[in-house]
Amino acid sequence: MKLSLYTLSDCQLDRKEYERIVDETKRAILSSFNDDSAYSGLDPLRLRKEISSLSILDDEGIGFDAALKEIKEKVMSNLLRTWSRSYMPHLHSPALLESLAAEMIISAFNDSMDSWDQGPAATEIEVKVIKDLLTLYGFDSTKGDGAFTSGGSQSNMTAIIAARDGYIKERLGWDVKKKGLPSVFPRLRLYTSAISHFSMDKSAHILGLGYDAVRHIPVNERCQVDIPSFEKMVREDIDAGLLPFMAVATLGSTDFGSIDSTDRMREITREYGMRLHLDAAYGSALILSERERERLGNVSLADSITIDFHKMFLLPISCSAILFQKKEDTEPFELHADYLNREEDEEDGFINLVDKGMQTTRRFDALKVLFSFKARGRKSYASMIEKDLDNARYAYQMLKNDDSFIAPVYPELSSLVFCLKGGDEINVRVRRHLLSEGIVIGQTKMDGAVMLKLTLLNPNLEKSDLDSLIAHIKEIAGRI
Repeated sequence: MKLSLYTLSDCQLDRKEYERIVDETKRAILSSFNDDSAYSGLDPLRLRKEISSLSILDDEGIGFDAALKEIKEKVMSNLLRTWSRSYMPHLHSPALLESLAAEMIISAFNDSMDSWDQGPAATEIEVKVIKDLLTLYGFDSTKGDGAFTSGGSQSNMTAIIAARDGYIKERLGWDVKKKGLPSVFPRLRLYTSAISHFSMDKSAHILGLGYDAVRHIPVNERCQVDIPSFEKMVREDIDAGLLPFMAVATLGSTDFGSIDSTDRMREITREYGMRLHLDAAYGSALILSERERERLGNVSLADSITIDFHKMFLLPISCSAILFQKKEDTEPFELHADYLNREEDEEDGFINLVDKGMQTTRRFDALKVLFSFKARGRKSYASMIEKDLDNARYAYQMLKNDDSFIAPVYPELSSLVFCLKGGDEINVRVRRHLLSEGIVIGQTKMDGAVMLKLTLLNPNLEKSDLDSLIAHIKEIAGRI
């Protein structure tokens, strides 16, 4: 059947076709897999050959049904299944069912979050969700502000822009927004863990500061920022005529889940007139657990915080937010356009969210947070988060007590690095073999050595699944 209708509308034919398309798509998704494997197992060359046979744009369309059939056979069957108990390589979570319902609403209405008249209710909901998040993380919701972003990298870059511009204005009396960077900008320095997210270096490059502006602080045996080294670096840089403007505490490093000390880093940044940002993209969900939340430290001491809802909160990509202690920190992103965010709008009570961040057009991601928080509640969320952490601690003990493995770092969150004894090659080959079987685990390096990695974000995962995986890894290694 050729697709003759155009968009969702109040027309009964459009509504019926929308219902049919949703039902057919749902059936195609559910019939595209029949086991708990995480991947079809195709290697890159075979998958590339399969995809290259697709015709993208013909003169005549083939209609919805034929297009869905081809996509189901060649695309869906080879997509990663993040809900699988055999998928545990990255901070890439399965999605809660109610959040999939939220995605359906978001895509159907297609509101945009840049101006009030492109998403009236959506704008007011994002404002409400941001205020409640400020309160949740200990900020004053009447003084702070924030916005949803595309992910942790954009949230971190947003925080760096605000910190850079604020520091230069307060300490150097220079308006970056109007005049660009001052001549002394090569002396600016940002401090972050040696194992922090690469977005710090990438942001420094994009913002014209360069990699040399980023000072990587050594870590201790728990892979946390070494506080004496941090303070020593700041003092040495000041003595050398440099300008320390910002430090980043990582609350959940990507590989190790390590949590830097918010409280100790705040003491140092306050003494030297620096901003403190928390990259809590990974660990921010701990705030919902009474048992675990204290491990984040006093997050309300920070100037800004990155939260990723598409990690431990189990929401679909993308869904992140940046929160600021002071709403003035969003000022670098304000710029009025006659067609979009007119100045008189503010006087009349219209809120245009384009003033609060880097993006113009963006999706109504706040709905996913509202829907899932309302559906689950704090206690249900806490139980899922705590189960992930318990699974990681269990797997660590299993590996630590097995002479076949090395497990060098206790997992602070739900990421666990380990390796088979016997060198890099055996670990690389074992991971590749698992991938060919549809079992996807991670790989990284520690002190130059190849490490395997489990990132346990799936609350459906049981300890028996981890027992089976560890035994299977040993069996494969024995055969190799």
